[in-house]
Amino acid sequence: MKTLFDKIWDAHTVTSIQNGPTQLYIDRHFCHEVTSPQAFNGLRERKLKVFRPEQTTLTADHNTPTCNQDQPVKDPISKNQLDTLSRNAKEFGLTLYALGNERNGVVHIIGPENGYTQPGMTIVCGDSHTSTHGAFGAIAFGIGTSEVEMVLATQCILQSRPKTMRITFNGKLGEGVTAKDLALYMISELTTGGATGYFVEYAGEAIRNLNIEQRMTLCNLSIEMGARGGLIAPDETTFEYLKGKDFAPKGENWEKAVAYWKTLKTDEGAKFDKEYVFDAGKIEPMVTYGTNPGMGVFISGTIPTLEGLDETGQISFKKSLDYMGFRPGEKMEGKPIDYVFLGSCTNGRIEDFRTFANFVKGKKKADNITAWLVPGSHRVEQQLKDEGLYQILTDAGFEVRQPGCSACLAMNDDKVPAGKYAVSTTNRNFEGRQGPGARTILASPLVAAAAAVTGKITDPRKLN
Repeated sequence: MKTLFDKIWDAHTVTSIQNGPTQLYIDRHFCHEVTSPQAFNGLRERKLKVFRPEQTTLTADHNTPTCNQDQPVKDPISKNQLDTLSRNAKEFGLTLYALGNERNGVVHIIGPENGYTQPGMTIVCGDSHTSTHGAFGAIAFGIGTSEVEMVLATQCILQSRPKTMRITFNGKLGEGVTAKDLALYMISELTTGGATGYFVEYAGEAIRNLNIEQRMTLCNLSIEMGARGGLIAPDETTFEYLKGKDFAPKGENWEKAVAYWKTLKTDEGAKFDKEYVFDAGKIEPMVTYGTNPGMGVFISGTIPTLEGLDETGQISFKKSLDYMGFRPGEKMEGKPIDYVFLGSCTNGRIEDFRTFANFVKGKKKADNITAWLVPGSHRVEQQLKDEGLYQILTDAGFEVRQPGCSACLAMNDDKVPAGKYAVSTTNRNFEGRQGPGARTILASPLVAAAAAVTGKITDPRKLN
């Protein structure tokens, strides 16, 4: 009896050393402009080629402008990184979706929407949120630049086998509760280190009822509680999403693939190293109040007090609240904010924009709010136009930018100014993550939409 993780891991094991690492075969390798240059330089120095170029896909996303992408990139660091990525793609014969390409976008969004991401695969990228692809029933995880070089050269990687964890969400989600809220609740309960050393499988009625894009959001945030990655067993929802995608199997190959994918589930009675069970029906919309994703509360709740914390914990807690300008015991609801950011590999898909647009339809952006709405890819951008969402958003006073990672990590011009509050649909609220001195409050697209039209943290259930 095996878990889903065990089945995929064992099928990709080339060799393993007792009490040591596994040599794991990698099916799909994604690269972007920030973590790959040194890896390609390493290949040059060793006079090596890319071993299986058709299994590596490149895109520009992290340090890219989200305005005027048809014009020369002005930022010299960004320009150098993008030019280097193009040169490396050409020299090593790799597929690149450069800025402006219709397939271009955030790496963890373009993989699934083009059908590169499939059940049963092993997938890596020089980016921690590679765990997103686990939503399809794949083992997907982030790697460092030296490991990027290893995969380019051999299509394999050395990895210690993680332990397994299952997190079950029983019941149905309540009104206004999304996959983002599931994730933030889970991290607040388990802490940012609660799954360190584990690969997590998500199960239960609430998970089965999520669409594929919501599953991606949940798996994306797995690493924010220390997990190596997260995955969900593929089902009809998965197959329906992939059917007809450009790089998904076709015809007879599709039927064979689906037959195999249906075997990718945890066997009855298989043992996990650790299990947690949550009641999804008790979860409310969430917001963070501190400087890590585990510092989250229900939107109707209050910031915790110092009670029960040891001296070290109190110091850390106080430092976090001082940075945010908050106090223990305060309510989060009603706090004024300055910025709203919708986008990133966590919440930059069409489903997220539908949620946001449907909420703001017929309303107006608050005057005190600067809003950055950044699609995760050009395909999402086009869908916004095709579905009439673009018009709804602009009618409500919002500007839709061009695809990229944008204000998620403030590597480009999209930076929240020091001291300003941003309700953000991204994955991290670390000090300075969205700009030096920026104060980030993580939330779902629905909570972000409510904040955008009211100018303050607002429970969306009270507005619609």
